[in-house]
Amino acid sequence: MIDKNITLVFPGQGSQSVGMGKDFFDNSDIAKQMINNASLRIGVDFRELMFEPNDKLSQTKWTQPAILLVSCIAYELFIRKCDIIPKFVLGHSLGEFSALVASKALDYLDAIELVHKRGEFMNEACEGIDAGMMAILGLDDTTIENMTKDQRDKNKKIWPANYNMDGQLVVAGKKKHLQQLAQTYIDAGAKRAIVLDMSVASHCPLLENAIPKLKPYFEKYIKDEFKYPVISNVTSKPYNNKKDAIELLSKQLISPVLYKQSILNNKQDINTFVELGQGVVLKGINKKISKNITTLNIQDTLSLQTTIKKLYE
Repeated sequence: MIDKNITLVFPGQGSQSVGMGKDFFDNSDIAKQMINNASLRIGVDFRELMFEPNDKLSQTKWTQPAILLVSCIAYELFIRKCDIIPKFVLGHSLGEFSALVASKALDYLDAIELVHKRGEFMNEACEGIDAGMMAILGLDDTTIENMTKDQRDKNKKIWPANYNMDGQLVVAGKKKHLQQLAQTYIDAGAKRAIVLDMSVASHCPLLENAIPKLKPYFEKYIKDEFKYPVISNVTSKPYNNKKDAIELLSKQLISPVLYKQSILNNKQDINTFVELGQGVVLKGINKKISKNITTLNIQDTLSLQTTIKKLYE
């Protein structure tokens, strides 16, 4: 067993890219089986979805299961080679569901179906709204919070959505309001205000209608047995039972992701974070949250081998 205090982190939407998971598929029978089983579960060819250029990978209902699947494969291959008990697990937005799989509170195939439905219901909630998200760089959180509140008081639909790091906060709402207000944030001192290529407004009240549709899937698939505590995006605190999971994951749809707070509030006595899944987005964010944080990553066979070697040093 590795005698280090380690935490596992899982990426969310936005980390997807063509070719994701292919190295695992080419080099692992376990990965092949997981990808084939996932394809059968929701009726999509994940090899085509993830390995070949296509329009589906940018659609939320397909993006979410693809990202989760690669994270689950990375985790499965990791734990088969590495004897580890993490202090806790956490994810960024969608990544919280990957964390639940790691904690054994969700079966990975049930999670594939669940997040596929989550994406569908998010799209449905935003139909006809022209929803979107915008990244604001270079402003402090309080200034953005006050500005969004001021805009809501003027009947603008805009809310803080993702607290990623100091100087980077993503807001969500109606796309036309985001576009109208981009210059306002620049005038207030922001370095950039970038409207993202998103068709949904994640983690804000515009997704309220998705909650009652999604709750039955939480009830059906989440187990009341947690191997490791999971850090909630909503509270930045750990939970370890089904009742809390259902309540917090429901709130997660309409509440901002407290990723920065989750890292800062729970990094005591942690030696190393390991990001499992496509890309190195969280590795980069963690470094900017605190220079003292060491984050390794696993997104293919080489990074799996490299990370395991470093953990056993």
